[in-house]
Amino acid sequence: MSSENASFPHPHLLGIEGLKEAEITQILDLADQYVDQNRRTNKKKDLLEGLTQINLFFENSTRTRMSFELAGKRLGADVINMSTSTSSIKKGETLIDTASTLNAMRPDLLVVRHGSSGAVKLLSRKVDCAVINAGDGKHEHPTQALLDALTIRRRKGRLARLSVAICGDVLHSRVARSNIHLLNIMGARVRLIGPPTLIPSGAERLGAEIFYDMEEGLKDCDIVMMLRLQTERMHGGYFPTVSEYFSLYGLDYEKLAAAKEDALIMHPGPMNRGVEIDAAVADDLTRSAIQEQVEMGVAVRMACLDLLTRDKRRES
Repeated sequence: MSSENASFPHPHLLGIEGLKEAEITQILDLADQYVDQNRRTNKKKDLLEGLTQINLFFENSTRTRMSFELAGKRLGADVINMSTSTSSIKKGETLIDTASTLNAMRPDLLVVRHGSSGAVKLLSRKVDCAVINAGDGKHEHPTQALLDALTIRRRKGRLARLSVAICGDVLHSRVARSNIHLLNIMGARVRLIGPPTLIPSGAERLGAEIFYDMEEGLKDCDIVMMLRLQTERMHGGYFPTVSEYFSLYGLDYEKLAAAKEDALIMHPGPMNRGVEIDAAVADDLTRSAIQEQVEMGVAVRMACLDLLTRDKRRES
């Protein structure tokens, strides 16, 4: 069987941890093909015709939900966005009851974002369809790491042996965790940079070097990946003021000078300009890949939807 039609060996995509290098490469190679398709005039395929995709987001999202919706529709699926703010969940329905209700509707794909780590895995055990984790608590956000990897690979030609600095609010970031796992699997070197209060204890055990000084941590880096300051998850004082945070850890040209001359700037969005990143740096078309990350997100999510439904489509 050619790799183009090869099965994906997992029923769900719940995280990057546990994936093999070959499996990540399979997703990225297929996503590369979908980038090309998405740049054509006719972007649609009927690959998932007759299949139903439900996007179930317990947390607010613009980029990820829209990206998954667009991915499903471009592959021909029937896509339903379920709003938890107006659903029975708001009336006290448990996650297990919600899973049972959705399962009775016989969806083929369930894309879930939830505020509690492990909630998506729990839900996946209660349904008969493929489940994709669109972010669970502080745990993982696998498709974000995959789209970041695709962005880097297309710009740099590889992931192995690159030095990648992940900067800012690592403590609350599921994006950081998924990226650390993926970059280590693919042979990159990972650095974490931030104030001690925003670096999780034992972070070095994840396979990363820890730096508390921005310029020291950015020295000779190939990739500078900024993280959003997740104030909504913070209870207590993690840093004195926003302006002080920016002066020490916000990315501006002065700090960026420590990285390689062609270092790529990334941010998962949404950005807090003047907090994590200077506006001029974010909009620098020669250095910033932030808009490219958004484009890669649709292609990566199309690849994931395709791979997770291949066995089902063969059976029908």
